[in-house]
Amino acid sequence: MAALCAIAVTPAVDRAQGRGGSALPARLETYLAKVVRPTAAERARLIAGAPLTRLLDADATKELAVFGAIWINVPIAKYVEAVKDIEQFERGRRFKITRRINTPPRPEDFADLHLTAEDVEDLRTCRVGDCELKLSQQALQAFRMEVDWKTSTPQVAADAVMRRLAQDYVRGYLEKGNAGLAVYRDNERPTFVAEEFRALVEQMPDLSASIPALRRYLLEYPSATLPSASSVFYWQETQFGLKPTIRISHLVIAPGQGDTVVASKMLYASHYFWTALELRTLMPDPSRGQGFWLVTINRSRSDGLSGFTGFFVRRRARGEIQAGTRGVLEGTKQLLEAAR
Repeated sequence: MAALCAIAVTPAVDRAQGRGGSALPARLETYLAKVVRPTAAERARLIAGAPLTRLLDADATKELAVFGAIWINVPIAKYVEAVKDIEQFERGRRFKITRRINTPPRPEDFADLHLTAEDVEDLRTCRVGDCELKLSQQALQAFRMEVDWKTSTPQVAADAVMRRLAQDYVRGYLEKGNAGLAVYRDNERPTFVAEEFRALVEQMPDLSASIPALRRYLLEYPSATLPSASSVFYWQETQFGLKPTIRISHLVIAPGQGDTVVASKMLYASHYFWTALELRTLMPDPSRGQGFWLVTINRSRSDGLSGFTGFFVRRRARGEIQAGTRGVLEGTKQLLEAAR
């Protein structure tokens, strides 16, 4: 979704959308009052049509969290239609490439996946507990055994291994759910992705009556069911921080009683992130017309945020994630309203 930052937007106050007065949907009103606590001026700008973003409290040593909200004057169905075309919805700027993954995954789904030359060079010396890429012990062994590192051009073989691992990773998740997620061995301390993800899910706020069922679905997939929900699997090459990062995600679209919840669950990232969860709640507001409030809460867990160096990394990352969220909100509003 952050790819929509690529759209150049001049924030403007849409006074025509303010006819519904200053009231907000009850769940959003409660969350703003208890958690976000915007100033009176920020709240007024939100009511008038401008975006509101705010960094949320989180464990500063390993977590980043941001809130965002904006009014979009189109039916919820238009957003759902757009996000299902994920390759077009998340493209441009930080997103170098986005590709949808079939279920079950096919080799051709990952044909455009390439490691950077720097990643290939790093893989040459990767060992358990000491690697620049986030990989499991089994994945590290595959690169050691299946790539001839004595050649001067190991790129082709390394790309082939990475594509196969990505396909196997998605297949394992489809069969086992969170139990199939990786245990990263890039540092001395193993990182269990499933455990980190559970911590994020447990923090999901009840912005919709659908949240409890969605929470259970995300934790117990694929054994749990979520009636009327649909899923999209996709991988991306993104630019976050200093290194391009390969990410694999599971997008869940869950229509509720009036509102709709969209959850984007990061299954894998080659750099920076252990996992991430973006919760998007699409709230109707009949007093304002046919549109909806797009409310997003993005939480991610990562290493490199603690200690002296981590202080500076964290400050930069917090600035980037808040600016990116604002750009997404503005870009989504412009994209959907322009297509009316």
